[in-house]
Amino acid sequence: MTNPAEVQGAWRRGWTLDVHTTSSTFLGYDQNGREQYDTKRSPLGELVYQLKYRGQQTAAQVAAVMADFFDNEPNTLARIDVIVPMPPSTVRAVQPVAQIAEELGKRLGKPLVPDAIRKIRETPELKNIRDLEERRELLDLAFEVDRSTVNGKGILLIDDLYRSGATANAVTVALTGAGASRVYFLAATRTRSNA
Repeated sequence: MTNPAEVQGAWRRGWTLDVHTTSSTFLGYDQNGREQYDTKRSPLGELVYQLKYRGQQTAAQVAAVMADFFDNEPNTLARIDVIVPMPPSTVRAVQPVAQIAEELGKRLGKPLVPDAIRKIRETPELKNIRDLEERRELLDLAFEVDRSTVNGKGILLIDDLYRSGATANAVTVALTGAGASRVYFLAATRTRSNA
């Protein structure tokens, strides 16, 4: 069971399927001075967390929940030609969003274009920047699109966690600028606050 919410942005339509965390209680500091929290997550949030931070192979389960969402959006699904994962913000041996997108493509019968967009300019971690305008400025011209993979196509842009939408908006603008006919956005989870 999820709790979908529509999110506004540069895309045609966009959604997040559930909150990532349901509560987080500060417990104090560990022996190294790091903050410790008792964090509770939604079931989908826990699957995303296990995939991203514990190396568990939960991508297929996350993709199954995302695919089920389209049972209620058949008209949108019919307008999607390819699936594009958000470019990673952190370098990992295995990219969780790419894994989810690959599994989702299999479930929906849509081709995956993993390298349609890439980050060409380094940006600081946006979760540490609260000012939305500053986030947008940092993301200007940060992405490059392989026009041949998106021109004239309906895109489903996939992410694992939605915070403010600044990065997804910048990527959507780059995709439409490269000729994508339409972009839809779907994130598995969202933060409780969109800052």
